[in-house]
Amino acid sequence: MKRTLRSSAHQQAITEAHRQDPLFIQSIARAAGVLSAFHEADGPMSLSEIAAKAGIGRSAAQRIVHTLRELGYLRRDQDDRGFLPAMRILDHTLDFLSLDPMIRNATPILLELRRHTQERVDLSLFDDLRVVYAARMQSKRETFFATLVGHSVPTFCSSGGRAILSRLEDAEVRDIIERSDRTPITPKTITDPQAILAKVQEARELGYALAREEILIGEIAIGVPIAGRNGRPCGAVHIAGSMSDWTEAAFREKFFPLAAEAALAISRY
Repeated sequence: MKRTLRSSAHQQAITEAHRQDPLFIQSIARAAGVLSAFHEADGPMSLSEIAAKAGIGRSAAQRIVHTLRELGYLRRDQDDRGFLPAMRILDHTLDFLSLDPMIRNATPILLELRRHTQERVDLSLFDDLRVVYAARMQSKRETFFATLVGHSVPTFCSSGGRAILSRLEDAEVRDIIERSDRTPITPKTITDPQAILAKVQEARELGYALAREEILIGEIAIGVPIAGRNGRPCGAVHIAGSMSDWTEAAFREKFFPLAAEAALAISRY
C-alpha cells in the first residue's frame, strides 16, 4: 500500500513568531526538520537532499546530520549511498505508544474486536488534515506496508477521518476540507467539497462513516469516532474488509455495532 500522507519538513519551518519566542530553540527545530526530511523518502538521502527538504543550508545540514549520527538517530546506508533513520528513533515510538493512556487502554479492546471480526482493525489519531494509525490489527490478507503503525491517510476521504469530522462544527470541517490536498488516491476517492460535506453529514446521522475503495481498491471500511476527555473527537476505530467478501449492507449491519461498542469503551479511558 502506498504511503498517502505524512507530516512534512516544511510544516516545521521556523516562523517569525518562533523567532520572537524567547523559549523557542531554533537549533532543535532545525534538527527536527532534518529528521522530518525522511518522511517522503524512498531510500537513502544525500546531504544536499536533506538540506533541501529541511529548508536549511548544506553546512548546517552536515553539522546536524553528524550530531544525529553520533546520537544514534541517523546512520549511513550500508552501501554508502546516503543517510537513513537509525534505531534510536524507535525508542521514542515506543515511548509514545506505551505512555499514551488511550492507546494503552485501547489495545485489549482492539484485540477483542479483531477476534470477533476476523477483519483488519485500526486505531487512528486525529492530526488535522490526516489521521495517523497508532494501532493496527491485521487480517490474513494484508500487505506489510498496510500494517505499519505511523502510516497515515487524509482525513477528508478515510472512514475514520470523516467519522471524526462528523463530531466537529461545520466551520472547522469546511476549513479542513479546503486546506486538504484533495488529489484522489484511487479513482473512487471523493474529492468534491460538497460531496465530502454530504458524507460527513451522513456520518453525523448514522453515527459512523463508510468509505468504499477511496483509500484502497477493493476495500470497504467503517469508522466510528472516539471522544477525548473534553468531548472533542481525538481518533477513530476502523474496521476494514474486502468487497469480494461483503456487500455494503452486510458490512454495515455486522460491523457498525461492534466498532461503536469498541469506540465507546475507548472513549472512557
